[in-house]
Amino acid sequence: MRLAIICDYPEENWPSMDLCAQMLLKQLQSEHSASIQTSQICPIFNRRFQQIPQFGKKQFAYNSDRLLNRFWDYPQYLKQLVTDFDFYHIADHSYAHLAHVLPPERTGVYCHDIDAFRSLVEPGKEPRPGWYQAMSRRILHGLQSCSLVFYSTAEVRKQIEHYQLVEPSRLVHAPLGIAPEFSMNSDLDILLPQIPKQPFLLHVGSCIPRKRIDILLEVFAQVRKIYPELQLVKVSGDWTPNQQQQITQLNIGDAIIHLQDLQRATIAALYQQASAVLLTSEAEGFGLPVIEALACGGIVVASDIPVLREVGGEAVMYCSITDISAWVQTIEQVLANPITAPHLNLRLHQAQKYSWSNHAEIIAQSYLRLAHI
Repeated sequence: MRLAIICDYPEENWPSMDLCAQMLLKQLQSEHSASIQTSQICPIFNRRFQQIPQFGKKQFAYNSDRLLNRFWDYPQYLKQLVTDFDFYHIADHSYAHLAHVLPPERTGVYCHDIDAFRSLVEPGKEPRPGWYQAMSRRILHGLQSCSLVFYSTAEVRKQIEHYQLVEPSRLVHAPLGIAPEFSMNSDLDILLPQIPKQPFLLHVGSCIPRKRIDILLEVFAQVRKIYPELQLVKVSGDWTPNQQQQITQLNIGDAIIHLQDLQRATIAALYQQASAVLLTSEAEGFGLPVIEALACGGIVVASDIPVLREVGGEAVMYCSITDISAWVQTIEQVLANPITAPHLNLRLHQAQKYSWSNHAEIIAQSYLRLAHI
């Protein structure tokens, strides 16, 4: 079987989506080459607006290029490959509109969450302009046309079924995994020189609204009143103007180290060294930093939401999203006495439940069944 893995443009800057596609490709090629010939598909990102003088550096130019590449260049590119493969796997549901130019009976898609469709299913909570809703609707119709829709957690399936986005018979549970760099064997010598020797809290992820960075910053500011030497290491994401303003108001700018474009091995070392890894999200599809941190032996304090409870189990400490005092008390407890956190063996055991090998096995068998092999 010839299987095409359709990936995001790297220029989208979604490390988690890139990781999922890379790990699936790697596992299929190393463990299923006898039955499946796997190829990575991703055309060159064309920069049009970004090359216009005095205009190209603006965010609008980048977003315009993104839309053209996603909805014009990529579909045109795929049209030339329709006869080159037996099956097609769209690695990120936000690219599901590409299914419109592919044979639906031979196409699958991985649905990481339903954020891309939130403006359609909950317009009151996430109002968007008409053009955005039209774009989301096209993506959703592409996803609905696919024969297979993979998902990561029971919570994601629950939401898909609640909003009747996809027929349940097409859904396949394929949990995500942990890259090999994330382990207790991380090389601590690769830590960057700007990482503090004193205790620090760690957040890995973007700065989009559902990550509730406002909670992260408020909690850190409160804990720092108790531990003045404490620092916050923020990996990935660009501060929004509101977040920058909050940092200034809380007077914590000099205590924050903001790092971008780190190698996975470096992030693994940070997980090991952090006093606690925080995940303050109000919504997640899976929560990769939870299991990655646990695999490195890290102590995780996360929002008490169903999906993170499902992924982290009893190996994680949970706090109600907006209960600042609960976050502060929990983190203070960990800083004062780390043995109050779930035991190291429990943290490692929880992480071992997830593997990219299992993820790839489920996806491989699903396409083989679809092909009646």
